[in-house]
Amino acid sequence: MEQLRVSSAQFENKSGDKIYNLSLIDSLSAKAAKDGADVVAFHECSITGYSFARSLSREQMLDLAEIIPGGESIHRLREIAAKHNIHILAGLFEKDADQNLFKAYVCVNKDGVVAKFRKLHPFINPYLTPGNEYCVFDIKGWKCGILICYDNNVVENVRATRLLGANIIFMPHVTMCTPSPRPGAGFIDPQLWHNRHKNPDALRAEFDGIKGREWLMRWLPARAYDNGIYAVFSNPIGMDDDQLKNGCSMIIDPFGGIVAECRTLGDDITTATLDPETLTRAGGYRYIKARRPDLYRDILGKEHTPDQKVSWLNLK
Repeated sequence: MEQLRVSSAQFENKSGDKIYNLSLIDSLSAKAAKDGADVVAFHECSITGYSFARSLSREQMLDLAEIIPGGESIHRLREIAAKHNIHILAGLFEKDADQNLFKAYVCVNKDGVVAKFRKLHPFINPYLTPGNEYCVFDIKGWKCGILICYDNNVVENVRATRLLGANIIFMPHVTMCTPSPRPGAGFIDPQLWHNRHKNPDALRAEFDGIKGREWLMRWLPARAYDNGIYAVFSNPIGMDDDQLKNGCSMIIDPFGGIVAECRTLGDDITTATLDPETLTRAGGYRYIKARRPDLYRDILGKEHTPDQKVSWLNLK
């Protein structure tokens, strides 16, 4: 297994405007390819937009969603991947032949869909169906997994994906800057975004504070460290419907250290070289081998009713 160049992207998407969003995916993929990347990852629902879907009817969701791999967006992603000779990971709403709706994330290259994952814990729209399986696939000899946003907050999902062989877990999000029971959480005033060129320091202070990056740093590096994986975090920046998001797209190594991060107040990519030797030097590699599943197999398997309430979902 050789070194792999990976980019994580951030951009301000437009709700429901697939043509516009795919045009930005095209331009940022070109930038990643110019930076030598083999792979570029975009945020959750980067093709369709995200937060606006909380108010869509079932019929509107079905109009927005696409069949995978037959939909137009997948065809366009394949064209972009071929043009730039790069693997692209991006998200959209999916429908199947029975009109079931899913939150999907795909990996596409010039030959087509390499992998598809359905979010295990979807909540943005009541008509979404949860996915029911993990996803591990190959990119240039690296075993890769996908977990979408809230999936990563449930630690068992990250461990299970790692145990299935993943060295890299792509973690597309639309997160931060929303109300929550945690101290300090809340929305960020959109006016700060609109005034960012005149007063970037005020916006950066909010983006980096407890509403945003500071909260992310309390848990995201732990997922990489505990499991000895590279975590590729992608998140939008700017307005997503009526909510401001803070980007911070980054790549975290198996030691829990940030090796690349987007720090611009706009559309951008960040790129890092992933080293296979780091996987076995990190503590997580030893922790996986030291496990005692005989002690907790029955505990982890106890019957449980999931609670997926989200505090900000119905807020305007």
